Amino acid sequence: MSLVLTTASVPDRDKLTFWRDAMGEALEPMTVTPRGDGPFAGRITTDRIGCLRVSTVEADAQRTSRTATHIARTPGTFLVVGIQTSGTVTLAQDGRQATAGTGDIVVYDTARPYCLDYPERFSARLVHVPHHVLGLPDEEIRRVAGTVIGTEEGFGAVLMPFLATLGSSAHSYSPAVGRRLAAGVVDLLATLVAERTGHAAPGRETSHGQLVLRVRDHIERNLGDPALSPEVIAKAHHISVRYLHRLFEDEGITVGRLIQRRRLEQCARELARSGRTAPTVSSVAQRWGFVNPAHFSRAFRGVYGLAPREWRRVRVAEAATHGNPAACGTAIS
Repeated sequence: MSLVLTTASVPDRDKLTFWRDAMGEALEPMTVTPRGDGPFAGRITTDRIGCLRVSTVEADAQRTSRTATHIARTPGTFLVVGIQTSGTVTLAQDGRQATAGTGDIVVYDTARPYCLDYPERFSARLVHVPHHVLGLPDEEIRRVAGTVIGTEEGFGAVLMPFLATLGSSAHSYSPAVGRRLAAGVVDLLATLVAERTGHAAPGRETSHGQLVLRVRDHIERNLGDPALSPEVIAKAHHISVRYLHRLFEDEGITVGRLIQRRRLEQCARELARSGRTAPTVSSVAQRWGFVNPAHFSRAFRGVYGLAPREWRRVRVAEAATHGNPAACGTAIS
């Protein structure tokens, strides 16, 4: 089911405020500055494909920037691969700057500040890939982020039509097909990193690497199960618990910590939503596998620095201050 956010039905005086909030909701929090003087027009369509978020953005000229402040208050980070389907964009990140034209691919990382400058009306397809499913070291992500990839030859010529088709038909995939396609995108991006960094992507050609991917996918699909544990995961994959822990020695996080981190990220995202039908804190915690309210509250505060209810109050207040994008111009198709 697609989420569609559009300025079409928004009064001219409110279009820009609506669009800023829409970009934050569908993509990630950022600063948006228009480059024209007239009423702003834009539309975002977003779908989920497995662990991926796939969006199509069509909008007037603008400059978007993501700062350290935005990053600090956003749970979850992504490597973004975007296809410029019309217009141009100049990407700046990590001291690098490059301009992409129609048909080119841009790659950037939401975990660090970046700027995207669109000097004219444009359209783009953006694929957000969670860091935790890539399983790549930060230094390798840094080497590929902030770059533009041509698509006339080389790996870009392979990647571009695949991502373009993925975006145009994202709404039509079943959950099972979506998970398989998402795994394919993860492998393609690992190959992209290998090409750009000049050496083989770690573990992608080995059974070790593939098993890590399967374990991560299993965790994502079962986050809401309170019984999810290293023992349960090991049994599901017909390996010992000791071997499971060995698999994750190079991942920079233990299996138990990964489960808790992903649960907390989902809880934080859901608690930040506003509206009359917003779920209670306890129901959110239970939905994502936390059966002990006190344990959930301690774990949440330890990561985000606020109790869950306080986090919700602050985020809802922020949304109210900047306007509620769900109030008008939103459609579900």
